Amino acid sequence: MRFRHAPRGSGEKIELQMTPMIDIVFQLLVFFIMTFKIVAQEGDFNVKMPQQAPQEVQPDIPEELPPMTLRLRAAADGSLDELLLNQQSFGRDFARLNQHIITLIGGASGAPSSGDAEVEIDSDPNLHYRHVIDAISAVSGYVDRETGEIVRLVERIKFKPRAGGG
Repeated sequence: MRFRHAPRGSGEKIELQMTPMIDIVFQLLVFFIMTFKIVAQEGDFNVKMPQQAPQEVQPDIPEELPPMTLRLRAAADGSLDELLLNQQSFGRDFARLNQHIITLIGGASGAPSSGDAEVEIDSDPNLHYRHVIDAISAVSGYVDRETGEIVRLVERIKFKPRAGGG
């Protein structure tokens, strides 16, 4: 086979054949489509667990916690004016609010008795965000001073929607 060398600067263009390239791409596409195997999702097991044996209900522990609504009222300048949990006033004291949540959720031991606790936060629109963050911190948990571990109180926190979408 003889190669023809064109002199540099002769201006002759080399043309690429597009038809064979398109044929190869389609053959690869057909190959991958034909060899594709659909597998079931991992972890989707159809396991039937036995039902839990009935247990005695302890009368001193309530089954469900009452719904909790935390109202954050703002002053004219956007600072916190008052904290209200289910119409009970806590002034501006987040530590007192935290202690009240501990007694509601965890009892005397401080360990949460129910994972179903939920707090709905209703704040004024002109309230500074740092007060909302402080309120979330007060109801969600605390750090145990003896062990240094985080004790979770309320994990489900939602915000009350504003009338009019704003």
